[in-house]
Amino acid sequence: MAEKIPVDLWFDPSCPFAWVTSRWLLEVEKVRPIEPRWRIMSLHFLNEDKDVPDDYKQRAARAMGSVRTVAAAAAKHGEEVVGPMYTELGTRLHNQGMGKQPERLREVIEGALEAVGLDRGLADAMGSEEWDDDIRVSHDEGINLVGQEVGTPIIRVGPNAFFGPVITKIIRGEDAGRLWDGVLAVTAFEDFFELKRTRTRRPAFD
Repeated sequence: MAEKIPVDLWFDPSCPFAWVTSRWLLEVEKVRPIEPRWRIMSLHFLNEDKDVPDDYKQRAARAMGSVRTVAAAAAKHGEEVVGPMYTELGTRLHNQGMGKQPERLREVIEGALEAVGLDRGLADAMGSEEWDDDIRVSHDEGINLVGQEVGTPIIRVGPNAFFGPVITKIIRGEDAGRLWDGVLAVTAFEDFFELKRTRTRRPAFD
């Protein structure tokens, strides 16, 4: 067995594109010797000083509830709970469509906590700034690798870090590995910065 290569992925649970990329990374793990490691970042922190629409800023601020709860869970129970928490939060927010109902965020968070065997009371962290410094440290670590003009997800493989890939479908099987190989190939060049085309599809989570 080849030694597994650590791969860090920074995410905000509210981002549907990060969610698709994260599920693709789990598919890559099945066909390539990688070990995904989950890191939190915050779209609220990323955009707090930027000229973005007010409604977007408000959504990002509300989404801090889930980021804060993940940070609180990690502080109390260790980093190993971050990945399972992300899976449970993302499944509810995106696959089950509960992210479109902000009034249900506490329900989403409590359900995720219960599913991973943690105290539902940790959901109280969603309204607390107690762990914001921890979140900002993790956020800054990721964003400083790639610059301020990107978002989530951010991926780091050894010295190689990049934003994305932004995909709208969870690519599976050997195709997932082929995309991984290609992403690593182009991003390994110091002078490579950007490939882009207009998105014409919304994310699909199945």
